[in-house]
Amino acid sequence: MILSRNWLNEFVDLHDISDKEFNDEMTLSGSKVETIERPCNEIKNVVVGKILEMVRHENSDHMWVCQIDVGQGKPLQIVTGAQNQKVGDLVVVCLDNSDLPGGKHISAGALRGVESLGMCCSYKELGMTEHDWPLSFEDGLFVLQSDPDIMAMNPQPGDDINKLIGTNDSIVEFEITPNRPDCLSVIGLAREASATFSRPLKLHTPKVKGCGGSIADLVDIEIEDGELCPRYTARMVKNVKIAPSPAWMRERLRNSGVRPINNIVDITNYVMLEYGQPMHAFDFSCVEGGKIIVRTAREGEVIQTLDGNDRKLTPNMLCICDESKPVCVAGVMGGANSEIVGDTAMVLFESANFNGVSVRRTASALGMRTDASSRYEKGLDMMNTIKAVERACELVEELGCGEVVDGVMDVIAKEKAPTVVKLEPEKINRLLGTELPESLMREILLSLGFTLDGDDIYVPSWRGDVEHYSDIAEEVARFYGYNKIPNTLMRGETTRGGFTETQEFERSVGSAVRALGYDEIITYSFISPTYYDKIRMPEDSPLRKSLKILNPLGEDTSIMRTTILPSMLEIITRNYNFRNKSARLYELGKIYLPRPDGLADEPKFLSLGAYGDGIDFFGFKGSIEAMLREVRICDVKFAACTDNASYHPGRCAKIYAGERELGVFGQIHPMVAANYGIDAEIYTAEIAFDALCATRGGVPVYQPLPKFPAVTRDIAVVCEEAVTVGDLEACIRRGAKGLLKNVTLFDIYRGPGIALGKKSVAFSLVLRADDRSLTSEEADEDMKSILALLESELDAHLR
Repeated sequence: MILSRNWLNEFVDLHDISDKEFNDEMTLSGSKVETIERPCNEIKNVVVGKILEMVRHENSDHMWVCQIDVGQGKPLQIVTGAQNQKVGDLVVVCLDNSDLPGGKHISAGALRGVESLGMCCSYKELGMTEHDWPLSFEDGLFVLQSDPDIMAMNPQPGDDINKLIGTNDSIVEFEITPNRPDCLSVIGLAREASATFSRPLKLHTPKVKGCGGSIADLVDIEIEDGELCPRYTARMVKNVKIAPSPAWMRERLRNSGVRPINNIVDITNYVMLEYGQPMHAFDFSCVEGGKIIVRTAREGEVIQTLDGNDRKLTPNMLCICDESKPVCVAGVMGGANSEIVGDTAMVLFESANFNGVSVRRTASALGMRTDASSRYEKGLDMMNTIKAVERACELVEELGCGEVVDGVMDVIAKEKAPTVVKLEPEKINRLLGTELPESLMREILLSLGFTLDGDDIYVPSWRGDVEHYSDIAEEVARFYGYNKIPNTLMRGETTRGGFTETQEFERSVGSAVRALGYDEIITYSFISPTYYDKIRMPEDSPLRKSLKILNPLGEDTSIMRTTILPSMLEIITRNYNFRNKSARLYELGKIYLPRPDGLADEPKFLSLGAYGDGIDFFGFKGSIEAMLREVRICDVKFAACTDNASYHPGRCAKIYAGERELGVFGQIHPMVAANYGIDAEIYTAEIAFDALCATRGGVPVYQPLPKFPAVTRDIAVVCEEAVTVGDLEACIRRGAKGLLKNVTLFDIYRGPGIALGKKSVAFSLVLRADDRSLTSEEADEDMKSILALLESELDAHLR
């Protein structure tokens, strides 16, 4: 809602309130101010000038050298190329060092060798249009005598032009919430300002003289559906004289963001802004049969609206019709077949109340959103129709643009009982956490237009948002001041805040991976079916059975992923194509596995991806080990995996914690990398988050530093080439008798002295007792046990 403060002052005197104070106080009381603009800030050092003398320019056949009185005692010489001025005219003069809208700056200079100490300007250069000044010459100087309304203000040379053209105003834009359609009007905001600043509200009661006759003899009104149109009010004006509106009305419309058109149309817009009640004016000569019928459209009916477009109507759209055709789409826009034109003689003013939901659906279906529909769809006060039509007719008589026929057609198809709410001060104070006196609550409600009868609060008709004692509490709170309400603790039981254990673990995993230099990515859960082929997923794999999206954005986003690998590879490919030399990425994302009931299981996976920067299989494995160690997952093992078609068969391994499989990692198969256009080694991992969560360690327990020295023994065993280091290490740990603290691989040897098909693997073993110093005999016992188990299980002999 755009509000002119000059217009607002007509209802609440706030001349002494600055724009900043107005902004702050109105926002605190619930009417949020978005912006305040002063149009005069763009028009500076521009004044009224009187032409004293005009002489032809000596070096031009169309320019004039004018001597102009600008109230400075000595005339200014200004050169102009305009032709519509004459001696004695009052014109608009930009003095030296003046500003115009659009950032234009005017300085003194010379035109064809003749000094010009300023510029005479047109209304266009003031940011105005022919709609703002319809009586002025369009392509010449803005001659003030052309508009009698300006001359009525008795302009004198040197007067600031802002006061004369109405730009000395503050234009306030409010953010009005959908539950307060009453504030989409000057009077509605005046009520709020009156209560906010404790200033009296001055409302005007429209008075219409009339010219005799009776509207009942001219028109009949019928409402077919009272749910869609509870009330329809109309008045008739005859002997209409279409002409421009006076300057004061054009100024108020312009400052409210509405373009002036002509006096009749401007009156309907003016009343809509003032009262918040949309109105429409019909050329009554176009209404066949002298009857207005409010009904839904018939199948196949078409209307050409005022914007010149043909609109196909449907049977659920409410229309204003005559006996044969629609003449208006109710609450949205009038029809071109009843438009006010220059020869219109009789006008029917419509002021009706329509169902907001119906108007909203109609406007959406027709692709139209107007000032009227945006108000109707929020639910307007049905008691406002009579006031609005009376005000419109009062303005008709004030502007002398017609004669108002006596009588009002006011058809009420559905009554609405007033809303009554009990005043319960104790409940309000409990809700707000305050101890406000009942007298203050009553004072606030009375200032807002509520009526009190004992403990009964009668809600005014324009406040359809107030239905409950909590709504009353809101009114009390916002005018008492939200900033004055003390902070209080919540009462009653509340839920425990913070993260769940799973969420905490997820944050720990993310923190551990980021500490290893990996950056987080977020990818879409929907992918293309072709991605499965790109990662060489087997044709018979159950993971190819994906949930299909009913309305996909395209083929590339048509199914829900059952594996997270393609999403990671897409991002790695993008980085590679952008010539990033290396990348380390991770994502915690979901996959979607279809269930027989049509829904999906949604397990979460940790996906890692890396290339470049010298990373290899063992470096990538080390990152995974470090991450698992950081989240306290113990007994981690790795087993070679050769049957995953997406990975290199010799550089892929499954990850276990004890006997539970966590996931898989390794180098992406070169053929898969080729499918993505990458000529580099790519390493990825897919780790089930649920498995990580289930095997995570408990709370760390402090362990003191060892008090006793350790015994270190090195062993080298010869075993078959097929025996892995992991198997050897696991066997060593099982063979120890409780003294082994650490096992470290330090050598693998193949060559002279070692039989073909065998290898020598050397480990460093650390043994320690927590309660004593070990003896050589105790250490030897553990070593014998370890070597015996290596020989019996893995046929590994001491070298």
